[in-house]
Amino acid sequence: MTIQDVGRTTRSIHVEPLPSARTAPRTARPAPSETPPIPHRQRRTPWHRSYRHAVLTVDALVLLASVVLAEFIRFGLEPVTPTGTSLTYTALGVFIAAGWWAMLQLYRSTDERILGHGPDEYRKVVQASVMGFGLLAIVTLLAKQDLSRGYLAIAFPVGLLGLLFGRKILRVWLARRRWRGAMSTNVLVIGGTRSAESIERYFGRHPEAGFRLTGVWVPDEPESLNRWLDVPGRFVPVLGNTRSLNDALTLADAGAVFVTDTEHLGPNGLKDLTWNLQATGVDLMVSPNVVDVATPRITLRNVGAMLFLHLEKPQYEGATRWGKVVFDRTFATLALLLLSPVLLAAALAVKLTSSGPVLYRSERIGVGGVPFEMLKFRSMVDGADTVKADLQSDSEGVLFKMKDDPRVTKVGALLRRYSIDELPQLINVLRGDMSIVGPRPPLRSEVELYDEGVGRRLLVKQGITGLWQVSGRSDLTWDDTVRLDLDYVENWSLLRDAQIIWRTVSAVVRSDGAY
Repeated sequence: MTIQDVGRTTRSIHVEPLPSARTAPRTARPAPSETPPIPHRQRRTPWHRSYRHAVLTVDALVLLASVVLAEFIRFGLEPVTPTGTSLTYTALGVFIAAGWWAMLQLYRSTDERILGHGPDEYRKVVQASVMGFGLLAIVTLLAKQDLSRGYLAIAFPVGLLGLLFGRKILRVWLARRRWRGAMSTNVLVIGGTRSAESIERYFGRHPEAGFRLTGVWVPDEPESLNRWLDVPGRFVPVLGNTRSLNDALTLADAGAVFVTDTEHLGPNGLKDLTWNLQATGVDLMVSPNVVDVATPRITLRNVGAMLFLHLEKPQYEGATRWGKVVFDRTFATLALLLLSPVLLAAALAVKLTSSGPVLYRSERIGVGGVPFEMLKFRSMVDGADTVKADLQSDSEGVLFKMKDDPRVTKVGALLRRYSIDELPQLINVLRGDMSIVGPRPPLRSEVELYDEGVGRRLLVKQGITGLWQVSGRSDLTWDDTVRLDLDYVENWSLLRDAQIIWRTVSAVVRSDGAY
């Protein structure tokens, strides 16, 4: 099979199908008249199988527990039989749990493509549960069975919440295993080295994604000796046109192929690649090189026989409309009322333990480049700004960061650890200077160093919390902070604001990156 690369060269590239273990050695080439055998390799790696079995087991236990609990709460320990049937609720509960479990499989909620990451797994669990109970209601109505509504009203929410919670716990366990280097899939990148390096940097920052780059194949370029990606602690070879697809997959020990640049394969190369991989068990994914664009902004469009991604324009304009303003003012008012004891205690602690004002007032640059006075509880000694020039920042970027800053008081360290020092910014929200969720409020000295792209952070109001707050806080690099803030500006939605607020609670409790 030949792939014509008309984009870069007229030379043909031979993509050799994978040989069977019972055929000739890997280096042997089949005669042109023969149809090369394509082996059937195990699709799921051992970690896929073991994790899926764990999910299936947890689901079954949760569902059985939910129907048992519903029966106990509704009827106690005495066996009860519904009107019109000879089965007890205990037996019916087993049938309900089994049918519910089967519905989860019917909706492919344990498909390896969604298992362990993304929202689709949770969405399928909810859909399967709703549909399962809908069918149960129809069946009991047609069969004229009088099931207790109270029993079902307990079993359904308990079971659904238990399923979602069980999946979440398993995800946390899986992420921790992946951070330790286990339960990941090896990836062969087909494309250029620049895109491969970008993917490797992302995998390095997010091992919980479950992928590990182990090889790069550039099928339309000569192969150089001793060429590899600069990955600390690992050898990632860069292979060229002296290697076949089989060679590249074998050397990378790949369970997945990422195509980052179809130009290297030619106009029909991607279609030919799918045929070569169709029976190998190796997953094929194509990267459109679209970074930090939320899924709702992406639509697939067919133009003739070609498939395109339609990208909607950035969504930052919605962050300036009345819906977000009402949300911000309402949330800030309720938060001030509920947290007033905490605010009072923090103010007294600052006043009684160090000299100086309770509140620290700092000029920040807001939406449209307009400055405003941001409020915080003072967490440093009075006059800390005057000695800042004498200290050495731990960060090489624009931001000044110092883990063991000698200016921070003991009370201030505690306030910072749980972000209590930020609570006076709720007053800034009521004033209209800030939002509950938004980019990090920058200093004037930082804004003066902005280029045109970074300046887009000022298109929306700055926030008390944001993606930067829930993704590492002070542990983030300058580039990561900018990327997250621009991601928020481009992909804003009220639902996303709610998700960030929810994640903020977890980040504050863990106090990761707070100093």
